[in-house]
Amino acid sequence: MKQKIKKSFDIYDAGLYLRLSRDDADEDGTKTESNSIANQRELLRNFVKSQPDIQIFDIYVDDGYSGTNFDRPEFKRMTADIESGKVNCVIVKDLSRFGREYIEAGRWIEKIYPAFNVRFISVTDMFDSKTADFSEKSFILPIKNFVNESYCRDISSKVRSHQRIKREKGEFIGAYAPYGYCKDPENKNCLVIDEYAADIVKEIFAWKIEGFSLNAVAKKLNRRHEQSPKEYKLSNGINFNSGFQGSSTPKWSSVQIKRILTNEVYIGNMVQGKQERISYKLKARQNKPEEEWIKVTDTHPAIINQNEFELVQRLLKYDGRALQNTGVSNLFSGFLFCGDCKTPMIRKVNKYKGKKKAFYICQTKNKGGACTRHSIQEDVLKQIVLKEISSYMLLFIDYEMSMEKLQELEINYDQVISHDFQISRLQEEYNKYYGLKMSLYDDLKTGLIDKTEFNEFREIYDAKCEELDQTIKYQKQLIREIFDGSVAIKVQIEDWKKAIDIKELDRSLLALTVDAIYVFEDKKIEIHFRYQDMVEKMKIIRDFCLNQVTDNMKEVV
Repeated sequence: MKQKIKKSFDIYDAGLYLRLSRDDADEDGTKTESNSIANQRELLRNFVKSQPDIQIFDIYVDDGYSGTNFDRPEFKRMTADIESGKVNCVIVKDLSRFGREYIEAGRWIEKIYPAFNVRFISVTDMFDSKTADFSEKSFILPIKNFVNESYCRDISSKVRSHQRIKREKGEFIGAYAPYGYCKDPENKNCLVIDEYAADIVKEIFAWKIEGFSLNAVAKKLNRRHEQSPKEYKLSNGINFNSGFQGSSTPKWSSVQIKRILTNEVYIGNMVQGKQERISYKLKARQNKPEEEWIKVTDTHPAIINQNEFELVQRLLKYDGRALQNTGVSNLFSGFLFCGDCKTPMIRKVNKYKGKKKAFYICQTKNKGGACTRHSIQEDVLKQIVLKEISSYMLLFIDYEMSMEKLQELEINYDQVISHDFQISRLQEEYNKYYGLKMSLYDDLKTGLIDKTEFNEFREIYDAKCEELDQTIKYQKQLIREIFDGSVAIKVQIEDWKKAIDIKELDRSLLALTVDAIYVFEDKKIEIHFRYQDMVEKMKIIRDFCLNQVTDNMKEVV
């Protein structure tokens, strides 16, 4: 503010300053009422009527603005009127209406206003800079400003604590529901599916699995004139402002598509607390590290199943550049890797006598790195992969038959576990390392090893035992899920059964069945299938059933 010294006046032209924010509410609403704009206006007008040397120049109202800073439109307008000499008296209901920031409020009241010969009055605090003595200005006023700031800090802390509790309970506390959902009319902290938007979300995931780039997906939606998330909110009467300025008609973009594809909200998980305010005095926010996010699973209905979501995350990580004429990635993009250096293979096309022949080579070699070509023709690769997928999928056909046989033979979970050679082998290995760890004590006593070696070996054996123990638990849990027919297992089975009759390899089938394909220089191809651990357990269960049937037949004979 530019300093402009004014001479004294017999009549003061007053600016009545009123402010209210959401921070001012008590649980019973009494404080909101007492601080309401109407209440402040009436109190200040009545006060001015009782003051023969004051007249109202204008009333300045900041409704919905925090008192933690002075970046308020009406406060700025009042300041401009003071600078131009139109206002030489500021009147507020109490010091908290003026501001809750201790240092800045004191600077305005004790330095800036006196420099402009501006009289400051806080009615309910009974403070008037014209009549205040040294004690009031130097002691009472600073303390009241400090108390107001402490109150604001306390409110901010309570709000943050309350929000964290709600987040940890899996309650949605955002201002706007994510695209694809809306707030439950009966409980604003719960999400329910918005059928129209949810169908768009499903299409976005399906197109990504088919190989469309983010930009191609956005263009497809724009060509169909589908409303973007912002436009959809506005059309539903939601006063939505993202903070970004764009065209008058918001369009889909690759950024929006990726935001949807990576959001766990669509598999029923609530992930909140990704950002936080830098300070209760500032509106600016900063991103928090992912380990500090608050995630609660299964809080609302899922739009996308877990398998599709995980698949899309892998595709986003490995997808190569989409073809310019189609906007779609090549068939094996994101799935095909060099067997030696593990970098993605890249597609090349040769033209000979008017015919095109596609093949893949190692990306490292193509860039001049220390690897070999690992070249393989696309048509040959398609035939090999399709054949292996067909054989692999037959195992899923046996699943239901095996489960029926288990029930028929009245075989229980513990019997299957006892005949699982993988678990038996892991248990033997665990016992070996556990025995080695126990023998360390005898070796230490007899002097075969010293204390340092004892600690080193114990740490190694502890880590190995822990690793094996977790693997055994995982193997047992997998059998339990198959044995009980868990929802996740049933979803996977149904997904595979839908693809059994597919006779030609496409990206959807590849994405459904394959994790990765590795090509080695000797033309060897190694395919890592999805759910490979589960299929191994199905084999064990099937073989166990066959053995039981064979044993029963021998007993009958």
